Amino acid sequence: MTRLVLVLILICSLTAPCLAEDMEITPFRTVNQNPLVQIYGLPGESSAAITPAGRLTVNLTQDIASNYTTSRTTRERINLDGESYRWTLAARYGIGERFEAGLEIPYVVYGGGFLDSFIVDWHKVFGLPQGGRDSAPRDRLNFFYEKDGVRKLSMSKAGSGIGDIILSGGMNLYEGRDSNSHDQLALRTSLKFPTGESSSLRGSGSTDFTLSLCGAMNNFTEWGSLGLFGSLGGMAMSDGDVLRDQQKNLAAFGSLGIGWGPAEWISFKFQLNGHTAFYRGSSLDEISSNSLMLISGGALKLPGEYLLDIGVSEDVAVATAPDVAFHLGLSHKF
Repeated sequence: MTRLVLVLILICSLTAPCLAEDMEITPFRTVNQNPLVQIYGLPGESSAAITPAGRLTVNLTQDIASNYTTSRTTRERINLDGESYRWTLAARYGIGERFEAGLEIPYVVYGGGFLDSFIVDWHKVFGLPQGGRDSAPRDRLNFFYEKDGVRKLSMSKAGSGIGDIILSGGMNLYEGRDSNSHDQLALRTSLKFPTGESSSLRGSGSTDFTLSLCGAMNNFTEWGSLGLFGSLGGMAMSDGDVLRDQQKNLAAFGSLGIGWGPAEWISFKFQLNGHTAFYRGSSLDEISSNSLMLISGGALKLPGEYLLDIGVSEDVAVATAPDVAFHLGLSHKF
């Protein structure tokens, strides 16, 4: 995917210069899809743009993640093998000149999936490490974690259902705009409720509160729009149901991204998402290591002022996120 993006960038750079003031660079609306992480309230929304008064912004996202990791020590062993599909419908409504309120409803599916053979072949073609995926049974669901001889997580049955619902809010702290630039700074908050079934990893069983600062700078040049964006925040969690005795109650998270829009209808962007560990008391990376993942791709402006994000994520910090996940996000402002 990264090679494809670079080729497309090269093609666009050889075309005639054009103004791209209408194509602002915005973050991917996605988070870590590790089954032990996506159950918490990491905010997918890290944009510094607050919905204007009386307007409604609607987002529909889909994240398909292929998980395969296995590790063991003298005291612990873990296996996360399976695919997840997460659809999120989110709406944000502008209140007054500076505020917005929103609602997110996720629908989560777990199963054996179909991507194992494709990913194994992809790794072979580009000489990438398989990490044991090529010798494991294909297209199965098998999540388990054992510590000191006690099975603390076991899930092998496919299922689907509503995840944890989130209420969100945002406040515009600063906005500066002229013909050549657009800078924004916003404060965002969210509250996640334990509406999903924690025994099936569609929820954590905890109530989570987040507060984050989000910023963006867009410059419009003769050769297109150039964007820089980022966020930094913290999350407080009540005691949940998943690995309850090892769960932490505080976590930090953030993102950083850059992008280029060579034309008013297309942009390319790269984004890093990171967070601290959600669990303690383990020497396994899958449980107690901080996470960092890279999302690469771009956005297309479709007829009717719809915006389509297309991205592929990889685990920069190995085993802390799915080794590959595919993201689609469609948004529109009414």
